Amino acid sequence: MFARPKLDFPLEREGGTHISTREIWSLTWPQALTMFFQFMVGFTDVFVAGRIHPHLQGALGIVTQCQFFFQVLGIALVNGGLAAMSQALGAGLPLRAQRYTGLLFKAGAVFSLATLALGYVFATDLLLFLRVPPDIHDLTLELWLMQLPILPASYLAFVTAAVFRARKIVRVPLISVVIVCLVNLAADLGFGLGWFGLPRLGAAGIVLSSIISVSCGGLFNLAVLIKEGLLSLAGFAPLRWEKCAIGYVMKVAMPAGGTQLLWHFGYLVLFLITNTLPHDSVVAVNGLTAGLRVEGLLFLPAMAFSLTGSILVGHCLGAGDAAEAKRVGLRVTGAGAGAMSLLALCIFPFISGIMAFVSPDADVQKVAESYIFYNLLAMPFSVVSMTMSGLFSGAGATVFSLAAFSTGTWVVRLPLAWYMGHVIWESASGIFLAMLVSQIVQAGLSMYLFLFCDWSRFASTARRMARPGRKT
Repeated sequence: MFARPKLDFPLEREGGTHISTREIWSLTWPQALTMFFQFMVGFTDVFVAGRIHPHLQGALGIVTQCQFFFQVLGIALVNGGLAAMSQALGAGLPLRAQRYTGLLFKAGAVFSLATLALGYVFATDLLLFLRVPPDIHDLTLELWLMQLPILPASYLAFVTAAVFRARKIVRVPLISVVIVCLVNLAADLGFGLGWFGLPRLGAAGIVLSSIISVSCGGLFNLAVLIKEGLLSLAGFAPLRWEKCAIGYVMKVAMPAGGTQLLWHFGYLVLFLITNTLPHDSVVAVNGLTAGLRVEGLLFLPAMAFSLTGSILVGHCLGAGDAAEAKRVGLRVTGAGAGAMSLLALCIFPFISGIMAFVSPDADVQKVAESYIFYNLLAMPFSVVSMTMSGLFSGAGATVFSLAAFSTGTWVVRLPLAWYMGHVIWESASGIFLAMLVSQIVQAGLSMYLFLFCDWSRFASTARRMARPGRKT
């Protein structure tokens, strides 16, 4: 079904490393489509939930944020592994890259089981902390407990997709997510709304659909990895090697995990601030949830540019060409910001129509429209932040992303959101304005760190990577 995977764009050429524009776009468009189909999975869930009961959208939004929070370790681990594998391949060390693959699978299995256990133990405490409105508390708890088994499947999908991306094989993850999207759509309509003669399970049907579809995607990736020889017994290195290799992975993963932790925890606090608004808090939460889903669609190309930048920077630094890594980083950032700003201008006239399609409730529509309006204004700044995060991740300099995102979220966004939402405007619009301001600060700080700080020193060079053994 698939030809033997290989690097589509060899980096080590005469005269030094050079990344072409064709190479950037050839890596970006499949990943943009991958992000689109991932969005469609979440969009389908919210769309079906809105047709079951308006409160289900708010509960599902809180559960989704909790799920992201518990996946932080897995995402951080993948960031560290992606950087290590990309740099190893750029340095001409394929066996080392394969061994990092085996290491990621082992660590992913441990983390997935640990987060699954923690999710069950702290389920009630988590919702109490979030002060979920009484109207949706029991429903949210029920959904969360049912959704927890998806965590191991999600870890499998994360790890396998990262292995392909590190090798510049971006079309296999695209096929995988198309499978997930189609299975989830059929199962949502079937088990959620009772189509196709299937039993109408309501909220439980949406959860069941997610578990089935994500498992299908992860298993598909795994099958291709084994078939093409990218995952084999040779990739599971001796414990002595893993003890040496895990150091660099964790050096990248720990700040990345901190960034993800603070980012998603910040969104949980944002839900808390929204939950406790002086007026219409349930409507505000439902509008925020609907807005987040649409925002996810708007930022899909930005995520693709971020992933492309991470891959290319890692390969360039592995090949020892820091100058080209910086040049390609700026080119990817500029292309992403320009394309997304143009997209924002095209979407402004259609905000009302889009939100009417997402949620049938008029009050929820109004809140969601406000959310999208402010996020469209923030578009160029958000894209810069996201792309820079990918560049820092590919270089292994995730500590810079940690500094930028924690400042933007915890120093600016959350205090300002509470003040604007609870004191000045007493509405969700004040919270959304605070998000715009925080994105401006975050983008400015990220760009400063990229231009004026030595982030390339965090990468593993070919010489350093070869220390445990020249052949690996």
